[in-house]
Amino acid sequence: MPTRRRLKCAVVTAVAPAVVTATVLVAPAAATRAAAAQPVPTAPAAIVLSVASGPVGTAVTVTGRGFTAKKAAVVAAGSTTKRITTTATGTFTTAISIPRTALSTIKITATSGTRSARAAFTVTPATSKSSGSARLGAPAPAPTPTTAPAPTPTPAPTSAPASSTAPAPATSSPAPAASTAPAISSARLRLGLSTPGGPTANGELDAAAAELGESPSIVMSHVDFTHPAPIAGLRSVAARGADSLLTWEPWQGGAGTTQSAYTNASIVAGDHDAYIRSWGTDLAKYGKTVYLRYGHEMNGNWYPWSDGVNGNASGSYVAAWKHVHDLVVAQGATNVKWVWSPNVPYPGSTDLASLYPGSDQVDVVALDGYNWGSAPGQRWTDPAALFGPGIDRLRAVAPGKPLVIGEVASSEVGGSKAAWNRDLVAYLQAQPDVLGFVWFDFQKEADWRIDSSAASATALRDALTLRRG
Repeated sequence: MPTRRRLKCAVVTAVAPAVVTATVLVAPAAATRAAAAQPVPTAPAAIVLSVASGPVGTAVTVTGRGFTAKKAAVVAAGSTTKRITTTATGTFTTAISIPRTALSTIKITATSGTRSARAAFTVTPATSKSSGSARLGAPAPAPTPTTAPAPTPTPAPTSAPASSTAPAPATSSPAPAASTAPAISSARLRLGLSTPGGPTANGELDAAAAELGESPSIVMSHVDFTHPAPIAGLRSVAARGADSLLTWEPWQGGAGTTQSAYTNASIVAGDHDAYIRSWGTDLAKYGKTVYLRYGHEMNGNWYPWSDGVNGNASGSYVAAWKHVHDLVVAQGATNVKWVWSPNVPYPGSTDLASLYPGSDQVDVVALDGYNWGSAPGQRWTDPAALFGPGIDRLRAVAPGKPLVIGEVASSEVGGSKAAWNRDLVAYLQAQPDVLGFVWFDFQKEADWRIDSSAASATALRDALTLRRG
């Protein structure tokens, strides 16, 4: 996506993504505008909330003033983040949903350059829900971390071989004993899910599984550099018989792309070594296989670990990756499988070859992409056009590596989402080296949810059934 990007932030649920959330690829994000110099406001920045209390899922309108004019900004509510641009008078109005949290009060913040403001929101117990589908109708809170779909570029065909280091197709495995969710499919093309509640939100995962007729064999989540390894989340996913795809983001989620404490140079210099070693030690003790997706979508410009962003020099992403990888391995975490996951390439994105850490550093390659539909500056893009060019590029850069779609979803606006869902599964099923995909089941910049309509949910269910043979 040449013009927009969905920002994901660290999802922490007690967090299941402290937690993590996994998802698939969207077209590249909109390129950052170089704003003309703007006068710095003299009044302090401030935000006002439309409501100051409510249950998880409450939609809050945030109004800000006193920010620099026509400047990129990030509004965050706990783990949920949203990217906006201020007006010519340094104001903004946007809506954001309250994410799942164990806290009774969370901070809603707005940050633009050096100016920021915050307000408190009191989280109250949810009232009982009316009868009906547990997943249809009620808007799901957006994730944090870490990120949202990227803008959509022009895609093309694909081809890359699978390897034994990729997540092995799970044999039919039941969900936890207490669950009535359907079994995991043994089909070659694996189903993955990322939901707002993160890896321990078994109710969300079971509800999605019931809609689709099978449980996910991959559960994805996001965690930033301010949280410890989410061992409880990993255990919860393992209890379902699924694999964890853990997105590890070297930043403070939602705090913008300029974060001097999290430059690639600071990582290489050892500023975070104690923290990184703690992850390696904890993951080694955990012992089971973990698919670790470090610094994803690095070919875009919406995260502070990308080359050319946050003061990062060319080549610094690879240097930081190698430093983190080697430190984790040195703690004995040989159970970790490393997943290198760019966004689908788009005009202006960084060339993938310059960002690839090397065959000895990577076990699985992944690609994130979204169909933004007819959103401003976007166009409806079919699955082959969205992913084809990126898959081809991955096959050239990382020959022989197994491939997964790390984050994927479609808007309802601009075409038939039901047809798009069927085409997605058929296209990926035809790629022998693509081992699975992770659906980003959130209502955020668009309604990415599987059940955004009954037709969407039915089409994806039918496509998955067909691929099972």
